[in-house]
Amino acid sequence: MAGGPLEGLRVIDVGTRIGAPFCAGLLGEWGADVVKVEQPRTGDFMRGIGPFVNVPQDAGSDGASDGPGVDEGDDSAYSLFWAVEGRGRRSVTCDLRRSEGQALFRRLAAHADVVCENFRPGTMEEWGIGPAALDPRIVMVRISAFGQDGPYAQRPGLDRLGVAYGGLLHLTGEPDRPPVRPGVTVADYLTGVFAAEAALAALYRRDAKGEARGAVVDASLYGSVLRILEWTVAAHDKLGTVRQREGNRLSNSAPLDNYRSGDGRFVCIVAGSDANFSRLCRAMGRTELVDDPRYRTLADRARHGEEINGEVARWAAQHTASELEAVCVAHDVPVATAYSATEIALDPHFVFRGDLVEVADPVVGALRQQAPYPRLVGEEQPAPAGAPRLGADNEAVWCGLVGLSKAELDELVSKGVV
Repeated sequence: MAGGPLEGLRVIDVGTRIGAPFCAGLLGEWGADVVKVEQPRTGDFMRGIGPFVNVPQDAGSDGASDGPGVDEGDDSAYSLFWAVEGRGRRSVTCDLRRSEGQALFRRLAAHADVVCENFRPGTMEEWGIGPAALDPRIVMVRISAFGQDGPYAQRPGLDRLGVAYGGLLHLTGEPDRPPVRPGVTVADYLTGVFAAEAALAALYRRDAKGEARGAVVDASLYGSVLRILEWTVAAHDKLGTVRQREGNRLSNSAPLDNYRSGDGRFVCIVAGSDANFSRLCRAMGRTELVDDPRYRTLADRARHGEEINGEVARWAAQHTASELEAVCVAHDVPVATAYSATEIALDPHFVFRGDLVEVADPVVGALRQQAPYPRLVGEEQPAPAGAPRLGADNEAVWCGLVGLSKAELDELVSKGVV
């Protein structure tokens, strides 16, 4: 964001799909200048992943060229995935597989504080743009499936492999059914967040503590998932316990479930503690359950989880989701309906807090997206800039920042390097 706490910081995003670009984007939402380096003509892989929206090919264009090397592309099928994950950065093109492109990248990196990449380990070194070839003050964020070293380092890998090897896939779903992947690319996004945290720590050491060195951040997809596994590893170490899938209920707490309402929606009610259970019983009009010896303590309720969850499920089925939320809120019982995009867009709490913003996308115009998150209290955080057209900032960056002449840039364009 303009004027944000990271204003003056420059980040090069040379990654794709999704961890490294997300890390760079998070830094950009705090004010860093993010320059995305993309392959000429084709651009980031994310530009080709749906869902797509059909728009006129000249939508968002005033007919003028954005500069040398710009590939307008076919905007008639525009990726909304790219529109979200490509926002808040500038786009330049550069073929890193060619020596001229590698030399150009090194010149750009001389103006950067952070480089975010997620190629297979060793790729940047093969291209002569690894950490040893760059300014030692740079913080290089390296995101990969399995890390920069170890027996699995050279394996190809994407988000789901991180979810699987990190232990989350084994725990997700119903106990008598196959594992179910989380609904979003959670390993990529988690790794992007952890990597941004590490990059800021390295920058703090470099700048605030005055150490004239950067760092190399080694962030793996499986490692970020492993880090959030709660007590899973400790219980295996000390108790020999192998944690298993429990579905929407827990073996150590009840009542708790995503209960089906009478209008076919799902409402999450969490009432494991004695206080919340007592409140839920009052909300249900079943105060006698509080003194039922099967449900007197949390441990009792856990042992009789099927029975007490069944009682709540039968009650929930007699009411709409809105009615269930209202009565639970009135009795101070933790409750939430499983929201779809429709509810997210309309919920007054989300509107009040500004959780969604309109981004000025250069292709489709105003586009509602998730707002930057989190925020600083009392400080305005503007909407990010829209995801750029491919190569839209070639002249501004290669000439204005790096120092190429217009003739030099035109020559690189003619060679297909830019």
